[in-house]
Amino acid sequence: MAQANLTAGSSQVYEAMITVLAQNWWAIGIRGVLGILFGLIALFLPGATMLSLVLVFAAYAFVDGVLAIVSAVRAAREGERWGYLILEGLVGIAAAAVAVLWPAITVVVFVFVVAFWAIFTGILELAAAFRLEFIDGRGWLIFGGIVSVLYGGLLIVAPMVGAVVLTWWLGAYALVFGVTLVVLAFKLRARLDKHRHGSTARP
Repeated sequence: MAQANLTAGSSQVYEAMITVLAQNWWAIGIRGVLGILFGLIALFLPGATMLSLVLVFAAYAFVDGVLAIVSAVRAAREGERWGYLILEGLVGIAAAAVAVLWPAITVVVFVFVVAFWAIFTGILELAAAFRLEFIDGRGWLIFGGIVSVLYGGLLIVAPMVGAVVLTWWLGAYALVFGVTLVVLAFKLRARLDKHRHGSTARP
C-alpha cells in the first residue's frame, strides 16, 4: 500500500513538472533559438566567437578580482589574514587585462591547457590499458589513448588551428542542443494545447 502511494505521489510530481515545463514552452524555445544562433556563429565565424569568449572571461576575471580585493579589505578590518585575497584579486585583474590587451595569447593559453589535459589523459588511458587483465575493450582504450595524445600534440604544434577546431566543436554542440530544445518546446506546446482542449471538452 505504501509502495502504491509512493508511486502515485511520484507520478503526480512528474505530471506537475511536465505541466510547468509545458506552460513555459516559449522560454525553452527561445533558449533553443539562441543556442542555434550561437552554434551557427561559432561554425561560420569562429574568430568572432573566440574573441567573445575571451572578453567574457576577461569580464569574469576582473569582477572576481575586484571582489577578492574587497574581501581582503574587509578581512583586514576584522583582523583576519588578507594577503592571499589581495594576491588572488591582483592575479584576476591582471588576467583580465591580458585577455583584453592580448586576446590571442589568452586563446593560445587556453588551447595549451586543453592540449596538456588531452596528453595527460591519453597517457593515463594507455597505462590503464596495459595493466588491465581482460582482453575485450583493451584495444578501444589503447586507441582512445593514442588519439588523445596525438590530439594534444597537434594542439601544441598548431594552437590557433586547434582553437578554431575547438570553436567548431562548441558550435556543433550548441547547434544540436538548440535544435533539441526547439523540438522539445513544440512538443510541450502540443501537450499543453491537448490538455487545454481536453479540459474544454469536459462537461
